[in-house]
Amino acid sequence: MAALEQSSRVAAAPRRERPTPQVPVVELRHVTKRYEGGDVGLDDCSLAISRGEFVFIVGHSGSGKSTLMRLLMKETEPTEGIVRVAGRDLRDIGRRKVPYYRRNIGMVFQDFKLLPNRTVYDNVAYALQVTGSSRREIRTKVPDILRLTGLSTKLHNYPDQLSGGEQQRVAIARAFVNHPPLLLADEPTGNLDPETSIGIMQLLYRINRTGSTVIVATHDVAMVDKMRRRVIELQRGRVVRDQAAARYSGGEPNTAELGAILKEHLEL
Repeated sequence: MAALEQSSRVAAAPRRERPTPQVPVVELRHVTKRYEGGDVGLDDCSLAISRGEFVFIVGHSGSGKSTLMRLLMKETEPTEGIVRVAGRDLRDIGRRKVPYYRRNIGMVFQDFKLLPNRTVYDNVAYALQVTGSSRREIRTKVPDILRLTGLSTKLHNYPDQLSGGEQQRVAIARAFVNHPPLLLADEPTGNLDPETSIGIMQLLYRINRTGSTVIVATHDVAMVDKMRRRVIELQRGRVVRDQAAARYSGGEPNTAELGAILKEHLEL
C-alpha cells in the first residue's frame, strides 16, 4: 500500500516541460545557387541566425554575400536546398505574396535607392503608405524614426541636399520605420568615409538593441573586427568561418561608447 501511495504521488507530480527550441530567424540548409552561364553564387551553404543577433557576412567580391541577401529578399530562388525565414520555407511564398513577405523585412542598399523628388519625410512615409498605414500612424511614426536616426532637422530636405551619410540614414530610417523583426544591410558603408561609416554602424547597433535581428554584408574588415559581433565568412559560395561574437570588457557598450571604441581603434 505504501509503495502504491508513493507511486501515486510520483505520478501526480507536475511534469517539467522541456524548453521549446527557438526557431532561427534565418536558416539555410545545403543551399546552392547557380546562375546562367555557370557562375555559382552559393555552394552547399548552411547556416542559422537566431532572433536578436547582429551578424556580419564577409568575403571578397564574388564570395556570395549579395546572393545570400537576394535569396533572403526572395529576389532569386535557390537551385538546390532550403531557405527559411522565421521558420517559413520561402518556396511556399507565391509571387503574389512576396510584397507582403517583404513588408516584414527592412533592406538597406549601398546606393541608398531614395526617391529623388521626395523629401526626407516623404521618402520615409512612403514605406508606411505602401503597407496601408493611416495618416495618423504616419504622422506619429515618421518623426519618431527621424529622431532615432538623427534626421529630425532634415525632414524637408531632398536627397541631393544631403551628404552620403545622411542619405544612408534616410535609407535606414525607411527600412526600420515599420520596426521589422529582420533588417538586411548590403554594403551599407561601401561609399562612405570611415567616420561616417562609424555613425552608420552605431545606428545599426542601436536598432539591433531594440530587438531586431540585423544582418550586414560588408567588405569592411577593420570595422567588423572592432564591432565584435558574430562573423560568417563566405569564400566561393561556401561558409569558411563562423565566429561567435566576442565580449567587451565591462559589458556591452551603449551606442556612444561603441562609437568611441570604433574611433579609437580605427585611429580616426
